[in-house]
Amino acid sequence: MASASTALAELLATAARGGFPPADGGTTVIPQPGHRDSGVIAFTAHSVVFTDEDPRWVRSALAAADCDPLAATMSPRFLTAFQERTGRSTDTIDLLTVATALPGPPDAALGLRELDNPDHPRVARARKRRDEVRVWAAAAGGVLVIGRGVAGRWETAVEVEEDARHRGLGRALARAARHLIPAGDPVWAQQATGNARSVRAFQAAGYRPVGAEALFFAR
Repeated sequence: MASASTALAELLATAARGGFPPADGGTTVIPQPGHRDSGVIAFTAHSVVFTDEDPRWVRSALAAADCDPLAATMSPRFLTAFQERTGRSTDTIDLLTVATALPGPPDAALGLRELDNPDHPRVARARKRRDEVRVWAAAAGGVLVIGRGVAGRWETAVEVEEDARHRGLGRALARAARHLIPAGDPVWAQQATGNARSVRAFQAAGYRPVGAEALFFAR
């Protein structure tokens, strides 16, 4: 039997290639890949809950959500029950997107400069939730972060300074991340569903929507 980390990593790798769980309205429960990461990924008509809690509790809590079964794993009632049961915290439900690596270096016009000891709030947050974090600053006023997140997947996040917005920098940084990961690997990015500007930037940079994700972090 595959380890918990391998099971989720394989599921994500398959999704990155366009393969998804059956759209049967079901929920798959697997152990979480490590202490840090627990949560829910909702694909089309199928969800995956990764947690060390008893799967019987998960299914009982989903039934108690008292809503459309297709929406149960992302319902406020279930997510609240999950948080209270595990003692973990969560921020929001994100749109989960993925893109493939691109050959060659990022666009030189970005003037990316890797930072050795960054103190940007976005970076401090990334280091709590990702391993192998690397950070680049853009000459025009932006930050690009790449690290290993859930089940070891490559994840990226960008931040654009207020006076540098509306010029395509967010899209350019999101695309640059695709040049900074190993060849053949996918890179994942989460966008808060209400952050339309970020959603548009990542999709314009070639990131494909995969599902919705709610992560729960140990306090």
